Amino acid sequence: MIRRFINKFLKKPSGQKKLIHGHALTAQKISKRSHRINPELLSKNAVKVTHVLQEAGYDAYIVGGAVRDLLLGIAPKDFDVATNATPDQVQKLFRRSRLIGRRFQIVHVTFYGKERPEIIEVSTFRAHAQADQADVAASGRILRDNVWGDQAEDATRRDFSINAMYYDPQTEVVLDYHNGMKDLNAKIIRMIGEPTQRYREDPVRMLRAIRFAAKTGFVIEKETLTPIEQLGDLIQDVPSSRLFDEILKLLMSGHAWASIEGLEKVGLHHKILPLIEVILSDDDRTAFVKRSLENTDERIKSGKPVSAGFLFATLLWHDVQEAWVNFENTSMPAVPALHAAIDEVFERQKEFLGMQRRHEADMREIWTMQPRLEKRVGRYPYRLVESPKFKAAYDFLLLRCQTQELDAEIGQWWTDFWQGDDLSRADLMQQVKTTPGAAGSPSAPKKRRRRTRSKAVKPAVEQTS
Repeated sequence: MIRRFINKFLKKPSGQKKLIHGHALTAQKISKRSHRINPELLSKNAVKVTHVLQEAGYDAYIVGGAVRDLLLGIAPKDFDVATNATPDQVQKLFRRSRLIGRRFQIVHVTFYGKERPEIIEVSTFRAHAQADQADVAASGRILRDNVWGDQAEDATRRDFSINAMYYDPQTEVVLDYHNGMKDLNAKIIRMIGEPTQRYREDPVRMLRAIRFAAKTGFVIEKETLTPIEQLGDLIQDVPSSRLFDEILKLLMSGHAWASIEGLEKVGLHHKILPLIEVILSDDDRTAFVKRSLENTDERIKSGKPVSAGFLFATLLWHDVQEAWVNFENTSMPAVPALHAAIDEVFERQKEFLGMQRRHEADMREIWTMQPRLEKRVGRYPYRLVESPKFKAAYDFLLLRCQTQELDAEIGQWWTDFWQGDDLSRADLMQQVKTTPGAAGSPSAPKKRRRRTRSKAVKPAVEQTS
């Protein structure tokens, strides 16, 4: 407190690169009595970051989706902090921090705990850049701009009103510039500013609107929703790596299937994941993927880890199966045919998915272990349960059993073998030997009979004026 007082007394400069004035916006101050945020839902590390910045004489607030979730009584997964300190000034205050970002410079402050590291993302208040201050693509997408501003300008830069509130954990006051609390109570997702322009500046905002609607159950305001169907092609201008990150956020939101249905309703699935249309047009694929995403949602809600490789392995499994059959029809042996099928599927998806190689490696492991899990002979089962990827492949096998792609008996057998001791495992191996057709080479993948769903008229996304 003494240091903060001295800094204010000496009028320590904020160090902003450029401060754009002229905003007449004033924030509505919402007290603890009105917002009723539960302090127990706060990250101690996020509070620490705001405290250190404030002690150094800067303004600092928890901001964005974390505040939205806190107001809804939900424990946020991630915490962001906004401040008038520049990235360089933030870095000087935190030893375990690093500057990242090309489009927008931000600082990641890392805290190491007992379970896993926590990263608090710290950004500097930003202003709308003038034409000569930003790098803008022909489509209108902002490629790079780091023009610092004040808090009111920073609030105007944010996407939706429910994500543009600032919370000071020291005073326990929420600052609201764009009626975010009103929209939160009305359960409305509303864009700040003119929606078409804001989508052109950053097309990913279209995906965020769908994801937030699925996560919160809120309705997308009519003026915010309408341009999405018209501007969907702009998504293709987003770098594949960033688009992949947004797809992951959507699939790991805890409301993945609702998000996919939301994408389909506005036609965005064509632009980001064309395979979704194929999945939704086939009953077998729909059942398999829907069950997988429901399982993923349950794991996320219970705090269990989720693998991106596993998710995409389920989305692309039927493509692999079809290609596998085609290669086997050319007299290629089963195992080489499977590897050739996987290579072909990865090659086809490169245009749409900017997956990291580690995700592709996980997917390949899961897929290639499936025929080995069906081949329960010799030392195979003993070696497989010791594999680092066994659990993921086993979970995938159970999913195939749950959707009746495989006999439920094989899933139960592996459950008993994995959890059993040496004696029970020996009994299970003997059981396989004496059961006709239970052991030996896995059966070739059967060509699936596609059951196309009738194209009924889809209900429009609920709109409000």
